Amino acid sequence: MESAIKAGYSYNYSKAQSHKLLENVGIKNYIDERLEKLDSEKIADQKEVLQYLSSVMRGEQQEKTLISIGELGQEIVDIDVGAKDRLKAAELLGKRYRLFTDKVEMDVSSDVTINVGEWDDD
Repeated sequence: MESAIKAGYSYNYSKAQSHKLLENVGIKNYIDERLEKLDSEKIADQKEVLQYLSSVMRGEQQEKTLISIGELGQEIVDIDVGAKDRLKAAELLGKRYRLFTDKVEMDVSSDVTINVGEWDDD
């Protein structure tokens, strides 16, 4: 719509034409595919998250911090990720792979029979 207005068409005409274009199935599908591609590029997938957590746990990542340089002020430097952050990354990975599960999950498919003895009527 913006390009039509820049080309000299009126706002109302541009709006009507943009609605007609969106009703075209081919154009709508193309726009949907492009939006989906943009979303997939911006959002981390499972593999990327696991790789990042692994690199933090191994100490391969660094973070920025401020250090004092006397009266001159402060300087931004890269430092290794702290032990707490590495431990948290290890914990999250352990939870993902169920390394800390005390319960054992079993799939048992058998019949359970309960026998109750004879009862006296008194």
